[in-house]
Amino acid sequence: MSIQNNIEQIRSRIAAACARSGRNPAEVRLVAVSKTKPAAMINEAAAAGQQLFGENYVQEFADKIDQVTAPVEWHFIGNLQSNKVKYLRGKVAMIHSLDRLSLAAEISRQWGKIDRTLDVLLEVNLGQEDSKAGTAETALFELARQVAELPHLRVCGLMALPPWLDDAEEVRPYFRRLHQLSEQIKTLQIPGVEMRELSMGMSHDFEVAVEEGATLVRVGTAIFGERTR
Repeated sequence: MSIQNNIEQIRSRIAAACARSGRNPAEVRLVAVSKTKPAAMINEAAAAGQQLFGENYVQEFADKIDQVTAPVEWHFIGNLQSNKVKYLRGKVAMIHSLDRLSLAAEISRQWGKIDRTLDVLLEVNLGQEDSKAGTAETALFELARQVAELPHLRVCGLMALPPWLDDAEEVRPYFRRLHQLSEQIKTLQIPGVEMRELSMGMSHDFEVAVEEGATLVRVGTAIFGERTR
């Protein structure tokens, strides 16, 4: 299967999941996760109409961004260290993985240098897994309030990487919980905080995520094939 065919199949599956759940497919954006993939594959996906790409590793992103000739939109979706933020400045449209105030402060500082505001998502560790980043549910609401006060950030929603489970149906409660947390934050009406985005779902479970309200699905393997490293 070609990258173009893979993208078309995924978009069809997103549309079917939207139909099952009474949603408009236009509400769901596909993030092609291009970590470890060469620029040539990203250019091929862009030629097939894919506009939005997600990267996990700062150094890899910095090395290949100039090799991608297509006018694409970049999101950063991986764990992020504060000392690496400067390499993303002005190059990404959104960071999905904001999970602590110190990181938020550095992102705001860096974007302040170019007098721009960045869209960010707050990452929640729904499974309370030590191996994964993300703020705890109990700290989420205070983090939202604190990040909202920073001048160069705009909180646009939530992101989660739930526990890996073979059966996508077993992941559904985690997606549903993230949606519930989003709705709870909405009711707080925190100035500067919107809950318009839910980044959740990957290659093996994105259809369930869409049924539970995902607006950004992060799909890599189903587009580009298995990772080489």
